[in-house]
Amino acid sequence: MCRSHNLTEYRISVRGAMRAEIFPAPTILPIVLTQSAKASRQYAVMAQDPNHSESRNSLHYDIWNPSAHIMHSSFSWPYFLRHAQTNTRLSACLILLVLIPIVSGVRFDQCLNDIRSGKHGELGGTDNRGRPVSDIANATAISYDLCITACGAGSEPFAWSIFSTQFSSWLLPWLALVSQLPFGANDKLDNLVSMLMTVGSPTLAAYSLALTVLNGRWIAKRFASHSYPNLRNAVRILSSLQQSPLRVTTDGSLLSSLVVLPENDDWWSELVMWLDYTHTWSISAVTSISWVIIAYIFTVVDSFTGDITAAVNANGQGVGSLWIWLLPIVIGWLQISPKCDSVRLYQAIARANKIAYVATPSGRPVPASSLSRRRAITLAPGPEDALRRDEGCTAPIYNYARFLPWVQAVEDVRSAFSAASDHAHLHRSVDPEINWEKEDRFASGPSRVNREGTRAQVDAYCTAIGEHTSTRSAWGPHVWSRLCLASILALFLQWGATGAAIIVVWFTPTTGLGCRSGAYLLYGALSTVVWFLLVLSSLLSHYAMTTPHASGKPSVRIARLSSIAFRRLGKLVATCNAIWIVMTCLFQFTNFFDRCYCNSSVLGRGFNSYNVVEFMANDILGMRGAWIGGVVLAAGSATMFVVFVNLFINPQLPD
Repeated sequence: MCRSHNLTEYRISVRGAMRAEIFPAPTILPIVLTQSAKASRQYAVMAQDPNHSESRNSLHYDIWNPSAHIMHSSFSWPYFLRHAQTNTRLSACLILLVLIPIVSGVRFDQCLNDIRSGKHGELGGTDNRGRPVSDIANATAISYDLCITACGAGSEPFAWSIFSTQFSSWLLPWLALVSQLPFGANDKLDNLVSMLMTVGSPTLAAYSLALTVLNGRWIAKRFASHSYPNLRNAVRILSSLQQSPLRVTTDGSLLSSLVVLPENDDWWSELVMWLDYTHTWSISAVTSISWVIIAYIFTVVDSFTGDITAAVNANGQGVGSLWIWLLPIVIGWLQISPKCDSVRLYQAIARANKIAYVATPSGRPVPASSLSRRRAITLAPGPEDALRRDEGCTAPIYNYARFLPWVQAVEDVRSAFSAASDHAHLHRSVDPEINWEKEDRFASGPSRVNREGTRAQVDAYCTAIGEHTSTRSAWGPHVWSRLCLASILALFLQWGATGAAIIVVWFTPTTGLGCRSGAYLLYGALSTVVWFLLVLSSLLSHYAMTTPHASGKPSVRIARLSSIAFRRLGKLVATCNAIWIVMTCLFQFTNFFDRCYCNSSVLGRGFNSYNVVEFMANDILGMRGAWIGGVVLAAGSATMFVVFVNLFINPQLPD
C-alpha cells in the first residue's frame, strides 16, 4: 500500500482483460500508461473509498485531488513528494509502473483466438487479402479498428532471445565493418563526422568513391599523349593527392622549374616514394570483411531453411540487405588505398619541397627555400575560408568537395608538361642557343643539357606553342560526364540496397507501405538528399571561388552563402539519418514495430488497413519469393559496384 497525507487517495487497478475496463467511481481519470505485449492493458485511476472491499489487495497510488483548487495542467512532483509518507514505498510504486510495460504487451495470436471466439463481436474479421469473412471463427486477419479495440495499440513484448539473435546476426557485423572505413583526419571530431556522413548517406560515400576511381582513369588518359621526364611520377602524385587540399602555384617560375629543371628529378621520385605508404589489405580488414560475408550468407540460408514465419516482424532479412552497400564501399577503398593520413601527407610534401629548385635569371638553379617559402605544389595548411572547409578534411568521403579544385590543379600541371613535351618533340632545348643532343637509345627523354636555362627560358618552355591558345574552362574538361556517371553509380548502389530492404518488408503480410518499409524509404530518401545538398554545395563553392570578387556580382555572394548553408544542412541531415537507421534496426529487433499500426500497413493502406495474424501457404510462398528477390537485388547491386571499381582502377600510366 502506498499512502499519503492530506490528499485524496486514488487506486490504480491493473486489469488483465483484453479490453480496457473503467470501473464506476465518483471521479474517473483514465490514464493509458502502456499496452502489454501479452494483452492490451489500460490502467484506470479512480477515486475510491479506502474501505472498499477490493482496495485491500489493490495497488494504491496517491496524486492530488482533481477537484481541488490546485489542479494544474502537469503533475507537481515536488508537491507530491512533500506529502509522501514513505519514500521507499513511493519508489516501489514508481518502479512497478515502469516495469509493467516492459514485461507486458500485446500477444496477437491470443488476441486472434479471443476474436474468433466471438468475444468482440462478429465484425472486423478478414482473410489475408483484407476481405471480410462471413464467419468470425475463420478470420486469419483483423481490421485495424478491431485490432486497436481488441488487442490494443501496444507492441509485442521485448524478447531478449530474439533481439540478441537478430542483432548479432544482421546488424553487429555491419557496425563492426564501419571501423574499416578510411578516415585519416588529424582531428577526432572530423573522423566522427566522416563516419556519420558515410552511414547517414551511402549515396555520398559511393559518389566520392566512384569519382575517385574515374578521376584516376581520367588523369592517366589526360597525360597519355605527352612524353617528358617525370611525367609518370606526376600522374601518380596527382592521383594520390585527391584526398588532400592540393594547391598549385604557377607564379615565380615555381611550376615550370619543377617540370623542366633536371635538378628537380629527385623531387618527383622522392615524393612518389614518400606517398607510397598505405597498406591496402590488413589481417583485421580481411577478417572483418570475411566475417560480414560469411555471417550474411549463413543468416540468409538460415532464414530460408528455418521457419520463415517465426518472429517475422522482427526478422533482420531487410536489415541485412539495407546495409550491404557498406561492403563494396570498404572493399573499394581498400583497393584504391587512398592517401588520407593528414600528418603523413603534409610531412611528405614538406620533405619534398625542401629539395625543390627554382630557375634564376642567371641560369643557375638555386634551392627554392633560399628565395621564399612559396612552392609550386603545396597542401593548404587549414581551412582558408569557411567556403572551403571540407576540402581540408582528408577523409576520402570529402572527395566530393575537392573534385573541382583538384581538376584545376591537375590542369595547371598538365599544361606545363604538355608544352614541355611539345617543345621536346620538336627537339627544342630550353636554351635556344644549345643544340639538341641526340638522345641515348635507352634514355626516356631529353638529355640533361637540353633542360637547363634561365628563368625566362624555363617559363617560355612551359608555355604552349603558338598564339592560338584558348581560355581554359573554369570547371575543367569532362567534369560533367564524370560527375553524372559517379552519381548514377552511387544512386544505383544506394537504391539497390535500400530497394531490396523495402521489397523484403513490403511483401511481408500485411503487404504495403508500413513502419518498416517507410523507415527504410525515409533513410534512402534522406541519404539522397544529403548527397544532392553537398554536391550542390561543392558546385556553388567552386563558382564563388573562381569568379573574381572584383566583379561585384550579387550571384557570387549568394552562391557563397548558399554553399555554406547547404553544406551545414547536409551534414546535419546525414547525422540525423545515421542515428535514425540504427534506431530503426533496434526498433525492429525489439518488437517496437510489431504493433497494430505497423502490422496493418496503415501508412500505405489508410482506412483499408488490416493486420494479418495467421499466415497461409500463399503468404509464405510470396514472402519467400520477395526475400529471394531482395537478396538478389542487394547482392547484385553490391557486386556490380565492386566490378566497376575493379574495371576502372589501376589504369595504364603514361611512359
